[in-house]
Amino acid sequence: MPRPLSDLPKAHLHLHFTGSMRHSTLIELAREQNLHLPDALVQDWPPRLRATDERGWFRFQRLYDIARTVLQREDDVYRLLREAAEDEAAEGSRWLEIQVDPSGYAQRFGGLTPALELMLEAARRAADHAGIGIAVVVAANRTRHPLDAKTLARLASRYMDQGVVGFGLSNDERRGRARDFDGAFRLAKRAGLLAVPHGGELLGADSVAECVDVLGADRLGHGVRAAESPRLMERLADRQIACEICPTSNVGLGVAERPEDVPLRRLFEAGVPVALGADDPLLFGARLLPQYELARQVYRFRDAELAELARQSIRASTAPETVRKDLLREIDDWLISPEPENTAD
Repeated sequence: MPRPLSDLPKAHLHLHFTGSMRHSTLIELAREQNLHLPDALVQDWPPRLRATDERGWFRFQRLYDIARTVLQREDDVYRLLREAAEDEAAEGSRWLEIQVDPSGYAQRFGGLTPALELMLEAARRAADHAGIGIAVVVAANRTRHPLDAKTLARLASRYMDQGVVGFGLSNDERRGRARDFDGAFRLAKRAGLLAVPHGGELLGADSVAECVDVLGADRLGHGVRAAESPRLMERLADRQIACEICPTSNVGLGVAERPEDVPLRRLFEAGVPVALGADDPLLFGARLLPQYELARQVYRFRDAELAELARQSIRASTAPETVRKDLLREIDDWLISPEPENTAD
């Protein structure tokens, strides 16, 4: 039998706040609040999504926005993060960087600042409860005005000592060029936050390059389309800019037709650091561990390569140096442990 991947220590660097919710929690909260959910979020879950055209992305975003509405109370926020932390710990994820745009919750929880403070407190409690590390990436929305992004960058900078570690940029990259948000990223980087914009998901290698050259990306949300350019892959490898690759999400949104078509191995073999991520398990039906299972079963990663994937996720994280050293040592221990025997009943 192969070594259990749930025992492999790893970091999870690409998980969105609402998208981390358990499907069972979504159903329960909607029932408690008498909220109607569309069939795609109930009996037809996980929904069939294809966002390579604007209509498909609109459907994806609509389902995400509907899911967000069940988070009505502070206790719902605490529950979401507590359960997410439990799920991370069960899958061997020892460090989580969860991404949130507090704008989506500001009206419900008293404004931008109270919403972010609530999420940071919930993250601290969840981390203590599950025994893992949790940090927060504040993300701006590409479909909103760049001035809104600057507001969020300033807010994120004020909470660096309370768990905010990065500044991101999400949503449909076809509707907001990276260069439009350079001012917000300058503010964030000047404060010492990691720059982690999405890029190279629905647009190609040029979008990745723009995130690197204009926004000074330290890490890339997705970045999978970098595989279309050998020169770009070489740049990412030389500068050790990690790509947060989310295979299940890529297939779910139509970026790739099949898991086999996600160029995970091509990026890995080109020396591009890779951190596997789940993106939005609530909408794609799979958390972090299945991404590692795909690496083993579909992309034919051997255990030594799987261990290196886990190492790359740790190195690309903002975990404290002592935590990194401990996790890297535990990854080595996992790799040298004997494979479990396959015993018959």
